[in-house]
Amino acid sequence: MLQETEQEILLTTGIYDLIKDHIRRKKATVEEEEALKIQLKKAKQVTRKNLPMDIVTVDAKVVVKNTETNEEEVYTFVAPDRAKRRNNTESILSTMGLALVGCKIGDIINWNFNNEQKTLEIMSVERLA
Repeated sequence: MLQETEQEILLTTGIYDLIKDHIRRKKATVEEEEALKIQLKKAKQVTRKNLPMDIVTVDAKVVVKNTETNEEEVYTFVAPDRAKRRNNTESILSTMGLALVGCKIGDIINWNFNNEQKTLEIMSVERLA
Protein backbone atom coordinates (compact mmCIF):
# COMPACT_ATOMS: atom_id res chain seq x y z
CA MET A 1 0.00 0.00 0.00
CA LEU A 2 1.42 3.32 -1.04
CA GLN A 3 -0.49 5.79 1.01
CA GLU A 4 -1.98 5.11 4.38
CA THR A 5 -3.88 8.32 4.90
CA GLU A 6 -7.30 7.63 6.29
CA GLN A 7 -8.40 11.25 6.22
CA GLU A 8 -10.49 12.67 3.47
CA ILE A 9 -8.59 15.06 1.24
CA LEU A 10 -9.97 18.33 -0.11
CA LEU A 11 -9.44 19.22 -3.75
CA THR A 12 -10.72 21.92 -6.03
CA THR A 13 -12.69 20.49 -8.93
CA GLY A 14 -9.91 21.69 -11.27
CA ILE A 15 -7.20 19.78 -9.39
CA TYR A 16 -9.44 16.71 -9.12
CA ASP A 17 -9.94 16.73 -12.91
CA LEU A 18 -6.20 17.34 -13.47
CA ILE A 19 -5.30 14.25 -11.39
CA LYS A 20 -7.96 12.11 -13.13
CA ASP A 21 -6.53 13.19 -16.50
CA HIS A 22 -2.99 12.44 -15.26
CA ILE A 23 -4.08 8.87 -14.41
CA ARG A 24 -6.01 8.46 -17.68
CA ARG A 25 -2.96 9.48 -19.71
CA LYS A 26 -0.88 6.83 -17.87
CA LYS A 27 1.56 9.46 -16.54
CA ALA A 28 1.66 7.91 -13.05
CA THR A 29 3.46 4.74 -12.00
CA VAL A 30 1.24 1.73 -11.29
CA GLU A 31 1.69 2.24 -7.53
CA GLU A 32 0.96 5.96 -7.77
CA GLU A 33 -2.09 5.27 -9.89
CA GLU A 34 -3.53 2.86 -7.30
CA ALA A 35 -2.88 5.30 -4.43
CA LEU A 36 -4.35 8.20 -6.40
CA LYS A 37 -7.50 6.26 -7.26
CA ILE A 38 -8.01 5.50 -3.56
CA GLN A 39 -7.42 9.17 -2.69
CA LEU A 40 -9.82 10.42 -5.35
CA LYS A 41 -12.57 8.08 -4.08
CA LYS A 42 -12.24 9.69 -0.63
CA ALA A 43 -11.68 13.23 -1.92
CA LYS A 44 -14.18 15.98 -1.28
CA GLN A 45 -14.41 18.57 -4.06
CA VAL A 46 -14.83 22.24 -3.24
CA THR A 47 -14.58 25.50 -5.15
CA ARG A 48 -11.28 27.38 -4.94
CA LYS A 49 -12.80 30.09 -2.74
CA ASN A 50 -14.09 27.42 -0.32
CA LEU A 51 -10.74 25.63 -0.03
CA PRO A 52 -9.30 26.25 3.46
CA MET A 53 -5.96 28.09 3.52
CA ASP A 54 -4.18 25.17 5.26
CA ILE A 55 -4.75 22.73 2.36
CA VAL A 56 -1.95 21.85 -0.10
CA THR A 57 -2.96 22.95 -3.58
CA VAL A 58 -1.57 24.63 -6.68
CA ASP A 59 0.16 28.01 -6.06
CA ALA A 60 1.14 27.08 -2.51
CA LYS A 61 4.46 27.05 -0.66
CA VAL A 62 4.61 23.97 1.57
CA VAL A 63 7.05 22.97 4.31
CA VAL A 64 7.23 19.24 5.02
CA LYS A 65 9.24 17.38 7.64
CA ASN A 66 10.58 13.88 7.14
CA THR A 67 9.46 12.21 10.38
CA GLU A 68 12.45 9.82 10.40
CA THR A 69 15.23 12.37 9.82
CA ASN A 70 13.48 15.53 11.11
CA GLU A 71 14.75 17.29 7.96
CA GLU A 72 12.45 19.96 6.56
CA GLU A 73 12.03 20.71 2.87
CA VAL A 74 10.18 23.53 1.15
CA TYR A 75 8.19 23.04 -2.06
CA THR A 76 6.40 25.64 -4.16
CA PHE A 77 3.69 23.87 -6.14
CA VAL A 78 2.40 25.36 -9.39
CA ALA A 79 0.43 24.23 -12.44
CA PRO A 80 2.35 21.67 -14.53
CA ASP A 81 2.98 24.13 -17.37
CA ARG A 82 4.45 26.71 -14.96
CA ALA A 83 6.89 24.42 -13.13
CA LYS A 84 10.49 25.56 -13.64
CA ARG A 85 13.53 24.22 -11.78
CA ARG A 86 15.29 27.57 -12.05
CA ASN A 87 12.38 29.23 -10.22
CA ASN A 88 12.36 26.47 -7.58
CA THR A 89 8.80 25.58 -8.49
CA GLU A 90 7.43 22.07 -8.74
CA SER A 91 4.44 20.73 -10.63
CA ILE A 92 1.46 19.80 -8.50
CA LEU A 93 1.58 16.57 -10.58
CA SER A 94 5.15 15.74 -9.47
CA THR A 95 5.53 12.77 -7.11
CA MET A 96 5.77 15.13 -4.12
CA GLY A 97 2.85 17.22 -5.33
CA LEU A 98 0.63 14.17 -5.79
CA ALA A 99 1.61 12.87 -2.35
CA LEU A 100 0.63 16.11 -0.61
CA VAL A 101 -2.18 17.67 -2.66
CA GLY A 102 -5.44 17.93 -0.75
CA CYS A 103 -3.83 17.32 2.63
CA LYS A 104 -3.64 19.91 5.41
CA ILE A 105 -1.18 21.23 8.00
CA GLY A 106 -0.51 18.53 10.60
CA ASP A 107 -1.34 15.60 8.31
CA ILE A 108 1.11 12.70 8.23
CA ILE A 109 1.58 11.15 4.79
CA ASN A 110 3.17 7.79 3.97
CA TRP A 111 4.18 7.71 0.31
CA ASN A 112 6.51 5.73 -1.90
CA PHE A 113 9.16 7.93 -3.57
CA ASN A 114 11.18 5.96 -6.14
CA ASN A 115 10.65 2.71 -4.21
CA GLU A 116 11.53 4.34 -0.90
CA GLN A 117 8.75 4.70 1.65
CA LYS A 118 8.79 8.09 3.39
CA THR A 119 6.67 9.48 6.16
CA LEU A 120 6.17 13.22 5.95
CA GLU A 121 4.36 15.73 8.13
CA ILE A 122 2.97 18.93 6.65
CA MET A 123 4.35 21.77 8.77
CA SER A 124 3.00 24.82 6.94
CA VAL A 125 1.08 25.88 3.84
CA GLU A 126 1.29 29.38 2.44
CA ARG A 127 -1.04 30.32 -0.42
CA LEU A 128 0.75 32.36 -3.10
CA ALA A 129 -2.18 33.48 -5.20
